[in-house]
Amino acid sequence: MNDEFSVTFWGVRGTLACPGPETVRYGGNTPCVEVRCGARRLILDAGTGLRALGKSLVQSGERVDAHIFLTHTHLDHIAGLPFFKPAYNAGNRLRLWSGHLKRHGTTLSTVLNKIMERPFFPVPLNILHACIAFNDFDAGQDIDLGDERLRLHTLPLNHPGGATAYRIEFDGRSLCYVTDTEHRVGRLDESIAGFIAESDLVIYDCTYTDEEFVMFKGWGHSTWQEGVRLCKASGARRLVTFHHDPERDDEALAAIDRQLQETMPGSFAAREGMTLKL
Repeated sequence: MNDEFSVTFWGVRGTLACPGPETVRYGGNTPCVEVRCGARRLILDAGTGLRALGKSLVQSGERVDAHIFLTHTHLDHIAGLPFFKPAYNAGNRLRLWSGHLKRHGTTLSTVLNKIMERPFFPVPLNILHACIAFNDFDAGQDIDLGDERLRLHTLPLNHPGGATAYRIEFDGRSLCYVTDTEHRVGRLDESIAGFIAESDLVIYDCTYTDEEFVMFKGWGHSTWQEGVRLCKASGARRLVTFHHDPERDDEALAAIDRQLQETMPGSFAAREGMTLKL
């Protein structure tokens, strides 16, 4: 029985891709995280990092059967989808999920069809020849993937237009993906603290520092210090900072990385290309 539980970071930036010599160490692609649960492949968000993941899968020659769970449909989280090569192969199967759109009276297929139509994009969504299913749910629901070893919980987040957090539990281990959420200063988000309680790894939106946050209230993001507070309050074991500000270069991120490791040993800033085994 395959009990591998691993996470690979293909994109770790927020807002906008920022390639270049000043971001090469941590990476410049927008959110995309691959999680392997035994034989199952779960993909969290479809930012520009999804392109490199797709290239890797094509080179491996394997048939792709994957779930893609979107936190939301802001462009930095879906921009890689039209460039995901496995989506053009009729032999592959993709199931896309979104938990924030039903409240707005629309569906994931409607939104993705709209961004892949003229004048926004030259070819339509139906050019993707893989077997694709679109699934809309209400954030807060559990999702049954048909595997008794695998449990998937969701949580609505505080972000403009809404967003969804995911908790993946597999074979006695747990990973939480909590990005694009805004905290309230001086008030711990009890819903998130309960959601990540006792988890092995928390990937958290750390776009800003506490000092910067006062200038960005209402933008829908959080800080690495708040991530630490949440993890310590909930008994979560390791924090991985994520959704890095595109204005932050490698040296600035390295400085935050050092502070984080001093504050919460075993934690670190996410880097593109990094693979962790839980």
